[in-house]
Amino acid sequence: MKYTAVDLFCGIGGLTHGVQKAGINVVAGIDIDSTCKYAYEENNKAVFINKGVEDITDEEINDLYPNNSIKILMGCAPCQPFSNYSLRYIKDGHKDDKWKLLYHFLNLVDKTKPDIVSMENVPQLSKEDGFCNFVTKLQSYNYNVSWSIVNCADYGVPQNRKRLVLLASILGNISIIPPIYNKENYLTVGDLIRDLPIIEDGVVSENDLLHRTSKLSPLNKLRIKQSIPGGTWADWDEKLKLPCHKKSTGKGYGAVYGRMEWNKPSPTITTQFYGYGNGRFGHPEQDRAISLREGALMQSFPADYKFIDNNNTQTNKQIGIHIGNAVPVELGTAIGRSMKNHIKEIGGIINGWNRTFHESWY
Repeated sequence: MKYTAVDLFCGIGGLTHGVQKAGINVVAGIDIDSTCKYAYEENNKAVFINKGVEDITDEEINDLYPNNSIKILMGCAPCQPFSNYSLRYIKDGHKDDKWKLLYHFLNLVDKTKPDIVSMENVPQLSKEDGFCNFVTKLQSYNYNVSWSIVNCADYGVPQNRKRLVLLASILGNISIIPPIYNKENYLTVGDLIRDLPIIEDGVVSENDLLHRTSKLSPLNKLRIKQSIPGGTWADWDEKLKLPCHKKSTGKGYGAVYGRMEWNKPSPTITTQFYGYGNGRFGHPEQDRAISLREGALMQSFPADYKFIDNNNTQTNKQIGIHIGNAVPVELGTAIGRSMKNHIKEIGGIINGWNRTFHESWY
């Protein structure tokens, strides 16, 4: 039986690549950011459609699926409106237009009637009424829905990254596969980047253009020299500390200006992971922030994944956004395996599949 997926909010293809790795055919990725096209198409056997989810039609999506194929619609709506940062610091964060994208996704589910739906997002979304409404609506469309908060490290991502994963199926009960790793055998920072060439801050490796680092200011150079893997700015000399660090309100921000540890997964890779002061993004030994390549590896992208289009100028910031916003590839693989196992569990019913009969279920 054929099974075919379309990836909404596809970005540079983290979810697509992982799902394809699991053996599911992804025919297209849809995203409003045209700068993602190169990496998406260069690394995946799928076409990139440069449209917003609010502009793509159900007819366009349904035309992408082959006849007599189990239809999978998957995606990760931009998570900024649902993040802790937005909910705590951005006034009227819930009114952000990106919040509406979740409902556009739901509308497309209603109109295209995929057999399986997958959504990945930040854990904070589960606390919102909008998410409860999303689940309730899916159930009203006769989907069996399951969701859980998972640690990506459990599925082979060398990173402590909690994500909400939702799976829904018209065919029967579905859920994400059990964890593959645990705290005893998590992949670590050292497993992924220990053997990469040594480079200094502000340098691009001769052998890999993505193995490039941001330039440190003289002051931050002094700070990182005094930073200990797993430590905080409290390890610095007093003269190197920021004024906010000396206030009682600043003592809780120990994760900024930190070094990673070789024998542990990395912290969550954000869109600003290439900046030393933006989190615990200091290299465990070298006096610099991690490189773009190192961040990509921690997002479980393969070492040969291509990010740089030689025909277009790309900044560290743009590539950092692409990498940080991506669904970690190995989480995508786990999602793909979950969907594939679910289809196999249907067993003989799938072998005698009758699309006309199936469509009568709706």
